[in-house]
Amino acid sequence: MRRILRRHPIPHDLWHGVTRQIAALRGLDAVQMAHLRELTTWFLHSKSINGAQGLEVTPPMRVAVATQACLLILNLGIDYFDNWVEVILYPGAFRVTHEHMDEIGLVHSETDDLTGESWSRGPVILSWDDVERDSHHPEPGRNVVVHEFAHKLDSLNGATNGMPPLHGGMSRTTWAEDLSSAYEALCRQVAAGESTAIDAYAATSPAEFFAVSSEYYFTAPEILQDCCPGVHRQLALFYGRAA
Repeated sequence: MRRILRRHPIPHDLWHGVTRQIAALRGLDAVQMAHLRELTTWFLHSKSINGAQGLEVTPPMRVAVATQACLLILNLGIDYFDNWVEVILYPGAFRVTHEHMDEIGLVHSETDDLTGESWSRGPVILSWDDVERDSHHPEPGRNVVVHEFAHKLDSLNGATNGMPPLHGGMSRTTWAEDLSSAYEALCRQVAAGESTAIDAYAATSPAEFFAVSSEYYFTAPEILQDCCPGVHRQLALFYGRAA
């Protein structure tokens, strides 16, 4: 790490020009920002960030993506971003086709327009339009970088199921109880057609509940704390950032 920091520093003007505009970084103190800069330097050296469909990825774009990704591991460490090497940026939403098998064995293809996608041991794919919007014109509970990199953390246990590798001092049982009870309550609200305090997309699966909750934790923690105090408590223990 020291060698990377010495040989590949982020220029001062570039760092401050980008980070002072990113809403999700507001509230970090000087020590946290210095550590985030170190992690971002490592990220930019260790991971490639490439454009698709002719998108030219500039240094400010790289820093914007890497900084918000590293926000999640500010108190976790670089091992949590192991076993993958690439971020792909599309100019905007991108179309993907996935196949799935139904209960009688028939294979169906579904095409969706996505703003982000995370592969367990593959790349993270992002819409730059959405990254830029979330960085500079945020909405509560919405940050595509946080969402997709939360999936990366979640998948480290071998399955994307809302249970990332917890660190010392955390209880898997308490984590599961707090997140499961909040997830089930949200699912009941959605099924009943009731309005929800957080994005109803979180009711899609435990994995999406963790990713959406992470978005709220970093962008609108007061909403998460009010509606899901147990979830907020567990994410505070996991991410280790006062929110």
